[in-house]
Amino acid sequence: MSIKITCINKDSGNHENPHTAISFMNWIEEATGKMGRNSREEIYDFVKEGGIGSAYVRDSRGDTAYLEAKITLRGTKYVRTVPDGIKADNLLTLPECIYR
Repeated sequence: MSIKITCINKDSGNHENPHTAISFMNWIEEATGKMGRNSREEIYDFVKEGGIGSAYVRDSRGDTAYLEAKITLRGTKYVRTVPDGIKADNLLTLPECIYR
């Protein structure tokens, strides 16, 4: 299963890096239209397991950047896009998720 991350929510705390500020991510499984919302740690586990599936971000040009699971020196789990030559991390440039 592959999911596309569509938006992120960040908390306002003090963090080791900007990726650990992400608290939740919304996603869509494009093949089925199924949508969901998971915590940063849940997305980390999903990506880390490998056999379960992959997660990615697609920009306005249609370029795809896949997420990789990382751990900070303090042991905080997070995800980021695989470096692809673009200065800004594709994940961090996603809009904030808005709920009504």
